[in-house]
Amino acid sequence: MRIDLHTHSILSDGELTPSELVRRAMVLGHDAVAITDHVDMTNVDIIVPAIIKAIQLNEDYIRVIPGVEITHVPPKQMDRVIKRAKELGAQWIVVHGETLAEPVVKGTNLAAATNPDVDVLAHPGLISEKEMQNAVDNDIYIEVTGRAWHNVTNGHVVSVARNIGAKMIINSDGHGPRDLMDEATAMNVGRGAGMNEKEAKQAVTVTPFEAIKRIS
Repeated sequence: MRIDLHTHSILSDGELTPSELVRRAMVLGHDAVAITDHVDMTNVDIIVPAIIKAIQLNEDYIRVIPGVEITHVPPKQMDRVIKRAKELGAQWIVVHGETLAEPVVKGTNLAAATNPDVDVLAHPGLISEKEMQNAVDNDIYIEVTGRAWHNVTNGHVVSVARNIGAKMIINSDGHGPRDLMDEATAMNVGRGAGMNEKEAKQAVTVTPFEAIKRIS
């Protein structure tokens, strides 16, 4: 059982067409996959309608959830871009958090964590307890990522999430075929981040299934 709620296709900076991405996830044992290509105010009107077309793959493969990753959007403009993505039909909203691997604007984590329309705060770097509490208050999931370089703060993220009581999800943030993770690999990401066996199992096989129930 596996759901990946953060992946990218050639519609942004991924290597695979949506159909190949979904097929490869299917072969790895996934039950569903969210395609969450990067958007900001310049391309959201183009990317979301294209991703929505991928739900046609539901007829032959596994469940496809059309989403976006709000990426490097200035915090004061984030709410507007999120609202537009949802208006266009995005069913899953990921926000590109303050990873140490990229020059993300300070305040991004807080802007995401205080918007109840956000589903996942991805690779949030050295997230503070206040930001984590905001995420909990707004029922936002915290990502423990399999993505290289973004994952250097996974241990910190798990520690703060555990202390605050945040719900964690292990995602691939996959950009190519080598990034997608089967269940065993996702479990190892959790263990490597300091999760115990129960926590890792929850983040891989339970919480993602609970999370997508919010999608109508």
